[in-house]
Amino acid sequence: MPVRKVQKNGRFKVGLVQMACGPSVARNIAGTKKLIAEAARGGAQVICLQEMFATQYFCQAEKQEYFKFAETIPGPQTEEMQAVAKKLGVVLIVPLFEKRAPGLYHNSAVVIDADGAILGTYRKMHIPDDPQFYEKFYFTPGDLGFRVWDTAFGRIGVLICWDQWYPEAARLTALQGAQVLFYPTAIGWLPPEKAEFGPRQYASWETIQRGHAIANGVFVAAANRWGLEQPEGPPGLEFWGQSFVADPSGQIISQASSDRDEVLIAEIDPALIEAQRHGWPFLRDRRIDAYQGITQRYLD
Repeated sequence: MPVRKVQKNGRFKVGLVQMACGPSVARNIAGTKKLIAEAARGGAQVICLQEMFATQYFCQAEKQEYFKFAETIPGPQTEEMQAVAKKLGVVLIVPLFEKRAPGLYHNSAVVIDADGAILGTYRKMHIPDDPQFYEKFYFTPGDLGFRVWDTAFGRIGVLICWDQWYPEAARLTALQGAQVLFYPTAIGWLPPEKAEFGPRQYASWETIQRGHAIANGVFVAAANRWGLEQPEGPPGLEFWGQSFVADPSGQIISQASSDRDEVLIAEIDPALIEAQRHGWPFLRDRRIDAYQGITQRYLD
């Protein structure tokens, strides 16, 4: 399929792939490819997969055996998705477990352009270590910094899951001209906590990302998985889905369900970025002369 190029600063459509993952890597990849094709048929030109799309969220436990899921970049998963991107003429954001060297691993996302070429890699900068989110056991923090890429359709930035909570990450990516901040994600509830804390946890997740859209005057697109995953048995994690796209004013313009595989498609209009920044000129009014303390861990 030929690449469907658009004019610079023209509108383009993004697609988010939301799905439940099972224990079979092959089936997860096959299911993802079907949803990518569905997104492309729906007009999506830049398609983002969920965090570590090919596996269940194995970080619920610290086990050496799970390092078997890691791959080099390029590697089998990357090459398979390069072929998909070229065939469909779409840009793909492909999050995976990167094996950089023996004993050195990252939680990464590969950006593949619509001709199948790899534009670059983002390595997750912020690594959590919480109950059933034991990522520090597996992943080294990213060392490539915050990056943007000029794709066939628009200029995009990619951050990953736990990065969602850090306004500095969103700001530094937006300051490089990203029109969309993509957040491939794997977030959900610990089932025993859902009744008491579930609504406020979800609300916090949505609110912080809508805040990034507002503060930076950009589109934000978060692709999350859904479903109960119990690779280590109960209680597991219940991923809440509800992938969404917010516009530069922070309004949600498209949102997925919480209980099914789904493709979410939304249009990105760069003119809305400029209009929002004219009316709410936060970038203009930043006091860059007064922010020296931001690089300190804490101001005692």
